[in-house]
Amino acid sequence: MALPVVKLDQGIHVMHLFYTIDRDLWADLPDGTSEETQEKLEALLAANTGPCEPRIDLYATVGPKADVAFMVFAAELGVLMQLHRDLENCFPAGSLDCVYDYVSITELSEYATSEEDSRQMLINQEKLSPDSDEFNERLAAIRKKIGEYEHYRLYPEMPTWEVMGFYPMLKRREGSDNWYSLDFETRKKLMKGHATVGRKYAGRVSQLISSSTGLDEWEWGVTLMAHQVDALRDIVYEMRFDEVTARFGGFGPFYVNLRVTTEQLWEHLRL
Repeated sequence: MALPVVKLDQGIHVMHLFYTIDRDLWADLPDGTSEETQEKLEALLAANTGPCEPRIDLYATVGPKADVAFMVFAAELGVLMQLHRDLENCFPAGSLDCVYDYVSITELSEYATSEEDSRQMLINQEKLSPDSDEFNERLAAIRKKIGEYEHYRLYPEMPTWEVMGFYPMLKRREGSDNWYSLDFETRKKLMKGHATVGRKYAGRVSQLISSSTGLDEWEWGVTLMAHQVDALRDIVYEMRFDEVTARFGGFGPFYVNLRVTTEQLWEHLRL
């Protein structure tokens, strides 16, 4: 029986999965099982290579926290669930141990610059008349840029860069450092400065911020794509001096992962 169809009004579902492999069990597998597992996994990955969704990306995790990581994207919640099970079913029963998982959804930031913000900027800062051709041309260009930004926030097409970093985070709710007790305009001003730091890393880091409020103990999942790990270090380090992070940021475990093919994963893990 098919799973219920559950879709978002806007955006898609995201799942991060981190596993270790039971090497003792793996060593006792019948001949040919390892090759069969690799073939099953390769076929599943090949069937889910959408630019946005459905999509499954494969990584080897750096360090002993995990052996292998998957990032899964799907518009339907049932499809996300099925892809998760299909991944596990590629492997012999009991050979995978899930050490961390994270479910979230893509969302628009409530603090992003709106069209009305842009209108006021053109009028008050650039002194353009709202009746002028230049005003209308500038506003049309801004409107297009906002539309593109919103589309890729909701329907991300993550680059296939070599390094993927992931960590969950939240905003603190402790005494005077309670993010949710601040009024909206204060929060928006603080987030504008936070976003300014992130934009400095364009070309070095590609970010996906997915929401998990009400879905997990943490409130957001942060996925950072880069070509080198120092880019991950630099952006997180610099953002920690920003007030949004310094006063209100709380962080979960960090996972650093290297993008691989199934052949590279098998060779790396000696499977």
